[in-house]
Amino acid sequence: MMRLRSKLAIRAAKLTSILIKKMKRGSGVTLPGYVARRIDPNILTAMAEQVRGKIIVTMGTNGKTTTNAILCRALESEGHKVIINRTGANMLNGIISAFVLATDRKGRLDADFACIEVDEISSVGVLPKLKPDCALLTNISRDQLDRFGEVDITYNKLLTAVKSVPDTTLIINCDDILSYSLAEESGNKFVTCGISEQIFDDISRSEIRESIFCRKCGKKLEYDFFHYGQLGIYHCPNCGWERPEPDYTAQNIELKDEVYSFDFDGMHIDSTARTPYNVYNTLSAYTALKTMGAGYAGFKDMIEAFDYGNNRESIFNIDGARVQLHLAKNPIGFQQKISLVLKDEKPKDIIIQINDTAQDGRDISWLWDVDFQYLADSNAGRIITAGTRRYDMGLRLKYEDIPCETTTDLREAVEDCAKNGTKNLYVIVNYSGLYRTNHMLAELEKGGVDK
Repeated sequence: MMRLRSKLAIRAAKLTSILIKKMKRGSGVTLPGYVARRIDPNILTAMAEQVRGKIIVTMGTNGKTTTNAILCRALESEGHKVIINRTGANMLNGIISAFVLATDRKGRLDADFACIEVDEISSVGVLPKLKPDCALLTNISRDQLDRFGEVDITYNKLLTAVKSVPDTTLIINCDDILSYSLAEESGNKFVTCGISEQIFDDISRSEIRESIFCRKCGKKLEYDFFHYGQLGIYHCPNCGWERPEPDYTAQNIELKDEVYSFDFDGMHIDSTARTPYNVYNTLSAYTALKTMGAGYAGFKDMIEAFDYGNNRESIFNIDGARVQLHLAKNPIGFQQKISLVLKDEKPKDIIIQINDTAQDGRDISWLWDVDFQYLADSNAGRIITAGTRRYDMGLRLKYEDIPCETTTDLREAVEDCAKNGTKNLYVIVNYSGLYRTNHMLAELEKGGVDK
């Protein structure tokens, strides 16, 4: 029986969500969790215990929102009822909100599975409460420096988190030496996935390396090749530690007409993925589903119809122009977007919006870790910087001798480029600009109403 305190916590959280929406103060997906936790500190554990089947958490610097969405969609396609923090509210309060707001009038959950995206730093407080059956780790690299610090801090937080749930099975991208090392050190059972073909281009690979030293003996690793960052096929010439043969792998990966096709586990997938990183996301999600024994039977049909955009990669038609919106919030992610831009040889305009809110991270020094020099060969008619740190972005481009403009009116810049530019516009934003820019571009596509 549910405790009275838990019932009160759920009711208070739901009322909070209703008030937030009525007052138009946000989407109401974080504060309700805070309210519920203040009333019942054990509310997340109580909610997790109501999930009939398995709980899968997804963590990692890049790709967790998309990977989590694939997991959820695959399970739903088989008729399962799934709890998910779909909006990406991945810290403790947002995760609690996802559970309590999904309950019925009696405070009960009707869920076969839970697919929960978890912030790496928050994982220490979340995993012991959820006790997940499966924890998927996409990769470990640098992110918001003011929150995460250097990558070893993130590594140690994640290691502490997974050690606190020894019965949880890990799904590991073994191409990442940090993720693979963490799995070995944790003592948890783990299953690996990886890509043995060289599919990332020189621009994606860049020179951003979080660690290229053996985690066993400290000597420099040798690589057959890099995918990007420190991910690749590696071995230690001193002690013999090496990237293992993955349990699941993607093969015959090809880019045609802007999307990727690939094979794994006896299936040929004609996906809608436009970046090679989404091949990783798809592979890791499938590995988790196969390991958990659900959601994979109809995977081919599901994934071939899956929209990888997730409001983070969207295409609009505005005044006859093709306008693409992309999220880029850390060095590795931004490098992938630059590679995407360079694959398009047609003339184009580029708008880059950089903000420094708490969501983005106040420290934007990571811009100096991105190889922006490639944009000099992007066939760009105009490059415009926007956002609260537009001048920092402009300075970064100036150091590469790349001319740019600045704007304080993103909407006006989009309208001008759409009407008078190349008719091929890329808009790249970091986290806090994503929702508002998506909404603005959707309005302009409909004719610019509610300006």
